Amino acid sequence: MCGIVGYVGGQSALDVVLAGLKRLEYRGYDSAGVAVLADGGLAAARKAGKLANLDKVLAERPLPSGTAGIGHTRWATHGGPTDANAHPHLDNSGRVAVVHNGIIENFALLRAELVERGHELTSETDTEVVTHLLAESFSSTEDLAEAMRQVCGRLEGAFTLVAVHADEPDVVVGARRNSPLVVGVGDGEHFLASDVAAFIAHTREAIELGQDQVVELRRDGVNVTGFDGSPATVRPYHVDWDVSAAEKGGYDYFMLKEIAEQPKAVADTLLGRIDAAGSLLLDEVRIPASVLREVDKVVIVACGTAFHAGMIAKYAIEHWTRIPCETELASEFRYRDPILDPRTLVIAISQSGETMDTLMALRHAREQGAKVLAICNTNGSTIPRESDAVLYTHAGPEVAVASTKAFLTQLVACYLVALYLGQVRGTKWGDEIHSVIRELSEIGTQVEQVLETMEPVRELARSLADKNTVLFLGRHVGYPVALEGALKLKELAYMHAEGFAAGELKHGPIALIEDDVPVVIVVPSPRGRSVLHDKIVSNIQEIRARGARTIVIAERGDEVVIPYADHLIEIPATPTLLQPLVATVPLQVFACELATARGNEVDQPRNLAKSVTVE
Repeated sequence: MCGIVGYVGGQSALDVVLAGLKRLEYRGYDSAGVAVLADGGLAAARKAGKLANLDKVLAERPLPSGTAGIGHTRWATHGGPTDANAHPHLDNSGRVAVVHNGIIENFALLRAELVERGHELTSETDTEVVTHLLAESFSSTEDLAEAMRQVCGRLEGAFTLVAVHADEPDVVVGARRNSPLVVGVGDGEHFLASDVAAFIAHTREAIELGQDQVVELRRDGVNVTGFDGSPATVRPYHVDWDVSAAEKGGYDYFMLKEIAEQPKAVADTLLGRIDAAGSLLLDEVRIPASVLREVDKVVIVACGTAFHAGMIAKYAIEHWTRIPCETELASEFRYRDPILDPRTLVIAISQSGETMDTLMALRHAREQGAKVLAICNTNGSTIPRESDAVLYTHAGPEVAVASTKAFLTQLVACYLVALYLGQVRGTKWGDEIHSVIRELSEIGTQVEQVLETMEPVRELARSLADKNTVLFLGRHVGYPVALEGALKLKELAYMHAEGFAAGELKHGPIALIEDDVPVVIVVPSPRGRSVLHDKIVSNIQEIRARGARTIVIAERGDEVVIPYADHLIEIPATPTLLQPLVATVPLQVFACELATARGNEVDQPRNLAKSVTVE
């Protein structure tokens, strides 16, 4: 949620900041604003709505030119999406400007103190409190970084803060706690942002900031300290993708581009996973093999699409390692008093590595002594840094809010983790692991085959644009695929869509079946799960007998389902556990095309944000 950009250097700060904000639009927002240090003062502009609204304000009332500035795209929490609540927020003197991601939990108490001391606050936000506190601290310290450290010591909650002060015209200061912030390192210029995408056009060199740290940016350098003022150790890293990866590349939507990138993303996730000795490798493992061999329970925590990946991972982990596995919604996990101990392995799945619910679940697990392994797409983000082991998905930037290639690569990563556990514990022989890896290496080609046959799916989607409901059914690993298909339709088409385990159909959901209601059925392979295949064919007959329109996703050559399919979507034959990697793709295309037919914004669906950094 929200996007932050800060810049100090030799370029026009306004141009750099606005370009960076445009690259962060995918995060979800409902207002935007900028502030620039210029001519010994500070000038700002902000506007509710999309960046186009801010562009219009700037065209009518241009800001003076300056070489240091900050910008923000806000996703409303405290106070509605209005001009007054948009960031940056200025103090009463107009000398300090602050942008903020996250939530200041004790803002009401701090606000009351400020009002009592004579401050006039004009917004409903928690952020404005920080601006006034910074102004007070700066008046005594005359050092913005020190003022930021003092203020952060008083704040409770999760936050990223970036500030400028007119009395320090060549300085941008940032701070982070439980919310993402990364430094971009250039030649005579430096950047701050919620995501490297904001400055990738200028530099691919970055520094990750740790928990409870303050960073001071000047043209000639970067200084990082803890909130207590102690010098901080930082880790520089190189971003392994360039600006072209964050652009549409001729596609109408980022989502279409990212769907098309899935074969390569799957291949990249598999790249370099076998060492010279033939053993499977993860990216970073700080858990001794002896500890992994003693694990007696695996718990997967995730949200949304990542949760569906975790549901599929459960089947693979239990089948390949014989370890009991639970899949938990991260938002519910720590509130139900879960049973964890040092023999529990928690797998945290997050595309951004900043998902707050998942981060809090991870921290709770570690407090109970459990080991945590992260599956993540974002190098240097918080969840990998706070985990005991990491497997990066290497999917490249995913800009569209509705996740596609991140989901497929999370699945591949989950399979790799399951195989790695099997390798360490001796439940899978080396040749068995290599056989599965070979099958996974063929998935990219199979996804390409699916993508080449999607025009009938697009036509079907357009024909259903006036429908109000679509139902999804699946069994075994097809059940999470059904849930993911329904989620995509909710996110993009704003339709009522539900996924069900097909065996539960007659225990209630069959009451929803009526004439011409579209029902998508994910059919398991008749080779791998013949009993389940027969049962789901019976489900198809049951709903078709009640007038439903059956949309059947089935393995190529499965002739049994043909008589019962009003629309047949064929996918390549794959091993049962790997089928979600190909079965999900038509559902992504289906949702994207249906949303387009309904006139919806595909990349930025209403009310949603790419990275959910608040609970």
